[in-house]
Amino acid sequence: MNRIIILVALLVNFIAYGQDIHWSQFNDNPIFQNPANTGEFVGDTRFIGNFRDQWRSVSVPFQTLNVCVDRKSKQFNYGVLMFHDQAGDGKLKTIEAMITLSKTFKLSPDSIHIISGGISLGINHRQVNSDAFYFDSQYNGYIFNPLLPTNETFQTDRKTNANIGIGAQYGFNISSRHFLKIGISAFNLNQPNQGFYQDVIQRDVRWVGQIKYSQALNARWDLLPSFQFSKQGTYNEVMVGSSIRYYLPGSDRNYIYKALLMGVWARARDAQILSIGCEYKDWFVGLSYDINTSKLVPASKARGGFEIAVRYIMYRFKPKRIDHRVCPDFI
Repeated sequence: MNRIIILVALLVNFIAYGQDIHWSQFNDNPIFQNPANTGEFVGDTRFIGNFRDQWRSVSVPFQTLNVCVDRKSKQFNYGVLMFHDQAGDGKLKTIEAMITLSKTFKLSPDSIHIISGGISLGINHRQVNSDAFYFDSQYNGYIFNPLLPTNETFQTDRKTNANIGIGAQYGFNISSRHFLKIGISAFNLNQPNQGFYQDVIQRDVRWVGQIKYSQALNARWDLLPSFQFSKQGTYNEVMVGSSIRYYLPGSDRNYIYKALLMGVWARARDAQILSIGCEYKDWFVGLSYDINTSKLVPASKARGGFEIAVRYIMYRFKPKRIDHRVCPDFI
């Protein structure tokens, strides 16, 4: 086996044992973080979109697109999430679609203490484009000709599996600006086989624990620190940091909500993250950029990844119920 074949084999092996996707704005992709977050918002229906572009300065960019919708109901909250991820010269694609279901229980009559549990069921599809790789057999002795056959036979270049996840979260809600949320979740519980070849390579369980806190500092400022720990096989990820929210003057008038957010985050041994955001009425838009600080700095030159998050919350119109009406007396 020549050196390029060895490189391809190592790449496929690395991909097979790789991690799930991750986000820098983890608080703005709550269903992916924990299925118990389904329906955990003020409103009736929530739409979320996320996009991440990473390692553009090092190689072919790794790009991830995520969309999800969740909704509240009297009995259960439910949602749908789908993401598309593409990485590397071989255009390794991961497409995952899942449905989530959650239930919230009040631990106190005033709803200050609540606990919620959730489950996610989905399908994960992975495929790699073997035609994008180059081999020594395509060198004719003088020049490289990509039109020549590779003389390589790949058994399969795609795999589809089911995926199961669960989660739980405790909430201590004093007010809309003062609360604490602690959650834990686990994904890939069925450990599906993701190997492209005859070897069985099980996808490791991904454990996620998170803490989110909000404290009103005064009438205009909120402090929003949070922490997330993820573990999948031998890989660990620690995210910690905080945002601050500033309510713009006039945001309380005519029920028009306007606020700006700024944050600083750290991914241990990997990156420092700067984020900004804007909330206007029922909309939120957040931007972040990863400044790479890992051993890849000589190649990345500290350039990591760009990320955007968009959220919209819809409220159903609930007309006032009038049981009886007093007619005016014109006499």
